Amino acid sequence: MLPTTNLSTDIGLSADGMNRLYHYIQTWIDEGQAPGAAVGIARNGCLLSPKGFGRMGLAADAAPLPPDAVFLTASITKPVSCAAVALLIERGLFTLSTPVASILPAFGQHGKDQVTVHHLMTHTSGLPDMIPENIAYRQRHAPLDEFIARIYTLDLLFEPGTNISYQSTGIAILGEIVRQITDKPLPVFLDEEIFEPLGMNNSSLGNHCIDVDRVALIEVPDAQLGESWNWNEAYWRGFGAPWGGMFATVADINSFTQMFLHNGLLGETRIFQPETITSTITDQTSSMGLIKAEVREKQSWGLGWRLNNPPTSFGVHTSPSLRTFGHHGATGTMVWADPETGLSCAVFTTKPSFCESDALRQCSDMVMEALICK
Repeated sequence: MLPTTNLSTDIGLSADGMNRLYHYIQTWIDEGQAPGAAVGIARNGCLLSPKGFGRMGLAADAAPLPPDAVFLTASITKPVSCAAVALLIERGLFTLSTPVASILPAFGQHGKDQVTVHHLMTHTSGLPDMIPENIAYRQRHAPLDEFIARIYTLDLLFEPGTNISYQSTGIAILGEIVRQITDKPLPVFLDEEIFEPLGMNNSSLGNHCIDVDRVALIEVPDAQLGESWNWNEAYWRGFGAPWGGMFATVADINSFTQMFLHNGLLGETRIFQPETITSTITDQTSSMGLIKAEVREKQSWGLGWRLNNPPTSFGVHTSPSLRTFGHHGATGTMVWADPETGLSCAVFTTKPSFCESDALRQCSDMVMEALICK
């Protein structure tokens, strides 16, 4: 858990600059653009007290959203799941080049025998993003095991290592690797090895370890309205999708990213060795020569982390540095961390259409513009 300050100048951010950011986010609420939001910013191991905006629910009379509200982070889950795999690699249990089928033999069907752990962690495996029956499985409240079994039978879209194609199914398989190797479900492994040691007491893969009354309701898209599997319903909240089922506060996710910025260490708690951190936040895809140059120029990936290349990945005009790593989430969430400045920033909303939007990325601009010392 990070120590907290109420003064933005303690972490090198101007008070005026932060007030502009808070005013900007408040306009989302006042103009009906988003029901609720929270922002948390940390630097050099210290957290600026988070701010909450708007409402916990969707009704006009819903309770105010507090700074420690819990959000469904959606795909921000992906680098957290990848971190669990990186920890097992650090412990020598397998390597990035290990074929997935050598750990999960059933995965090797339909030409997937050449897919490695590295391919899964960099979105270069050739797997599709979701199984074809994704909605049908959710409609009948299928358990994760059934999704995994279906992924085993999938064909690849391309030869591993020859393209970049975002794939939630690959992250699901990484979660199954953790379960197979450790004999613990991924949510339990994350609790024991990452969340609890870091004091991330309001974080959980699935809602098994959190107070559900503190979870902000999402303004779900039309396709989910009235569905028993939508993001606000018990089925999905409890599902624990390795690719998108993590709950967290903005304070907790800053603890996680600040640990990465400090070479695997938060306070006196070490989670990773420095060399593991370096590999996860280093560009893994730009040097993959079998991938077309025009593809590599449009997105760069570490191990689970999206990198700020092109430099508008997390900002619009005043982006954090090119070394910045982070992720967006389909529920309207964003987190990034910049090794050049020591800054980390999380903006969580309950507005899915904000995902990867200028609205969110302008928050990054304002944080960088508030920086008064490096």
